[in-house]
Amino acid sequence: MTLRRLRPGCRQSRRCASRSIRASGEALTAGIKHHSIDGVSVPITTPAKTVADSFKHRSKVGLDVALEALRDALRRKRATTDEIWRCAVADRVATVMRPYLENLP
Repeated sequence: MTLRRLRPGCRQSRRCASRSIRASGEALTAGIKHHSIDGVSVPITTPAKTVADSFKHRSKVGLDVALEALRDALRRKRATTDEIWRCAVADRVATVMRPYLENLP
């Protein structure tokens, strides 16, 4: 299952097999880096944003997936706790993530 971001007012194609989520403001723009692929600017989320999003949508992807994403990002040094915290605040899941971030080694 793939989660896609839609801007407010956008509609999802009926043929698309992935789930879409709506985001706006800081939750839409924080943790996004633009890369140029074949001359086209493509928005790609950072690992910290992906972890925060997995906690935000934990009812859809599961808490075990969110915790595994957090452990994996920190173990592989893909993101720091500060980067994850900034994205969590932007996604408004900081209070949900706080106990997990405090108890990880």
